[in-house]
Amino acid sequence: MERGALVLLRAAAALGVAVTAAATTAAETRLVIIGGGDRPPETLARFVGWAGGASARILVLPWASGEPKASCETILEELKPHAPAAATCGPHATLDAKGKAVPLDAERRRDAFSALARATGVFFTGGDQARIMDVLADAELLAALKARFAAGVAFGGTSAGAAVMSARMITGEGDFTVIDGDEVEVRPGLGLVEGVIVDQHFVRRQRENRLFGLVLKYPGERGVGIDEGTALLVTDGRYAEVLGRGPVMLVDAKGPDRLEITLLRAGQTIDLRARP
Repeated sequence: MERGALVLLRAAAALGVAVTAAATTAAETRLVIIGGGDRPPETLARFVGWAGGASARILVLPWASGEPKASCETILEELKPHAPAAATCGPHATLDAKGKAVPLDAERRRDAFSALARATGVFFTGGDQARIMDVLADAELLAALKARFAAGVAFGGTSAGAAVMSARMITGEGDFTVIDGDEVEVRPGLGLVEGVIVDQHFVRRQRENRLFGLVLKYPGERGVGIDEGTALLVTDGRYAEVLGRGPVMLVDAKGPDRLEITLLRAGQTIDLRARP
């Protein structure tokens, strides 16, 4: 049994939460990364389908948002046409005076474990990706999320909920007028897809500089810039398909000052671990 699954079981047991057997079983991983803006209906349809279709139980986590209720309800409305069995909002995070999220209190923490144990799909809203990882300073909750993902629970996110998916997460702070990875603030993210750095709202907000700088600084990692209204769907941590109206830009370092750029459009697929 994987360490993350053991952590989930122990934490849930301490909280008196029942956990389904799926939490301890390795399965194909499924990830929907939306670049922000409009969510293409076909993307949410795929997410619900991966989560079980008519049997899907979707948990929406609004931890990134400064307006969690409104943010979560927007996603719930967009999920309705795809008819999951259930779609609910998870416990929201409390923000401090500086707008930073703080770890969940005991009651909300218990609710989070309970909802996570039942969910077949987990979706992160937009907002500030740093807040998600502030909540997940709770190591047991972070391990529980990762265990559910490894067990085959479909995960998805939009905007900030996309940025958090890579192990090296762009926070949004820094000097983006230059191509210099040292000027781009990063911190650990969820790490649900390895070997890549995810950026969002990519073409629309002209975020090339910061991703270019990071790929030059970390040449072993591939930059993945996802535009608004566009999604990258990833299975088994590597096999990716583009859906939506905009491009996904892949950025690979080919030398100290040389980058290779590849644009992928709707319907195109790629193995993210197959580097040019």
